[in-house]
Amino acid sequence: MRHRFHAICPYFAMFPEHFVQKHLIWSQPGDWVFDPFSGRGTTAFESLLNGRHTAGCDTNPVAVCISRAKTLSPPREEALRRLKELTEGYTPVEEAEPSEFFGLCFHRRTLGQLTYLKRSLDWRSRDVDCFLAALSLGRLHGESHRSPRYFSNRMPRTISTKPDYSVRWWRRNGYEPPERDVFAILENEVEYRFASAPPEGKGEVVQGDARNASQLFAGLLGKVKLVITSPPYLDTTNFAEDQWLRLWFLGGPERPVNVRADDRHTNAVSYWRFLQEAWAGISALLQPDARLIIRIGGTKLALEEITEGLVESLSAGLSRSLSLVELRTSEISGGQVRSFQAKAKGARFEHDFHFSLG
Repeated sequence: MRHRFHAICPYFAMFPEHFVQKHLIWSQPGDWVFDPFSGRGTTAFESLLNGRHTAGCDTNPVAVCISRAKTLSPPREEALRRLKELTEGYTPVEEAEPSEFFGLCFHRRTLGQLTYLKRSLDWRSRDVDCFLAALSLGRLHGESHRSPRYFSNRMPRTISTKPDYSVRWWRRNGYEPPERDVFAILENEVEYRFASAPPEGKGEVVQGDARNASQLFAGLLGKVKLVITSPPYLDTTNFAEDQWLRLWFLGGPERPVNVRADDRHTNAVSYWRFLQEAWAGISALLQPDARLIIRIGGTKLALEEITEGLVESLSAGLSRSLSLVELRTSEISGGQVRSFQAKAKGARFEHDFHFSLG
């Protein structure tokens, strides 16, 4: 049975757990596996399930929250106890009139509960709060007309559509926010997720830039046997825009922030420079015979350009000799966001590179 922690929170541009499983053969139990672009923590969590030590980083608070929830999960009883404490401590209060978006996105009583949890959960410092926050992020928005487990009006489950677009779409179709009991849904989520036993080990995932990985993980210098990762694709996604509603729940602003973030580059030259700096950031962590498994794609890059850019950025960033062991290409089918935005564009192909050092 698939471990139920894997799907704690849907995440845009993620690779499946079997991608990690098949590449863990290049390590042994007890080895260190690292992911400098942690995302929803699939590499870290699957490594723990298979007896490896694991660590990773990401600049996106949403990614860090989800990854830490999986790799530092509390016992089931502690999660239920903390949720009961929060439930009993909640008293409905008269909040200020919500903005047009929040008034249409969430039922008034549901929004009150979410606002309370937003203020109460210390997800950065308490593992149990991080776990409950990650469960909340997974239920925060989605196809609520199909499932009673989502808190919001109809919205994609992987990304947060922009406020103005959402309001127009809801009004045009006459959609109203459903009333949901956040606490009851979270209690069901805890029970459902813990039907799978958590791994025995613990991982280390921090919020930070891959380019600073050697400083962030000074205790791992020369210890990492295997890297399994997927760096941000060229001109594909920007977490500050696409995950803005989840960022709001974690303490961010009430509107998406259009900023140029390191997770999206629109210029190939700056993109490869960024990756070179990222590889340089992890270089000191790697064993002399380490292997790197890298899934990568992009809307503007042909396979030849990706291969050349990746090999050159790795060679320059790692300052070591490396060999390309294998390259596989697959077509990306579907895309959940297209059910809401039929003309949404994205990378059509992704490529899996296997490199060995030495």
